[in-house]
Amino acid sequence: MAERKKKPLISVGKRKKAIARAAIREGKGIIRINSVPLELIEPRYKQMRIKEAVILAGESGKNVDISVTVEGGGIWGQADATRTAIANALVDYHKDQNLKKLYIDYDRSLLISDSRRTEPHKPSRSSAGARRTKQQSKR
Repeated sequence: MAERKKKPLISVGKRKKAIARAAIREGKGIIRINSVPLELIEPRYKQMRIKEAVILAGESGKNVDISVTVEGGGIWGQADATRTAIANALVDYHKDQNLKKLYIDYDRSLLISDSRRTEPHKPSRSSAGARRTKQQSKR
């Protein structure tokens, strides 16, 4: 009887307005973001930031395929959401508490989504910023 493959496990990462969903399954270590291989992601710093989770995982990150869909936000919000989704997927897939501790010791934002949001702009000065007031003159 053939061995049944594991169902893909899905995890989520968020940063600002960006939401990333990572599906992880057994494979050869291929990582795709919105159907684009990770090696083709530019700028290179963004690529390295996303790879951090896989590099820290070591061997357990090399025998899985990860497919990420990310939407909303800007390019850096999407990058951070993607790395959070990948790290959570690896921890959930391998059920490894040592890996979870390693991620938290290295950078807490690898596992915990950043809850900070931008403050809404106030009426009548919407282009200036949320807290900007008129410059005060002494005379």
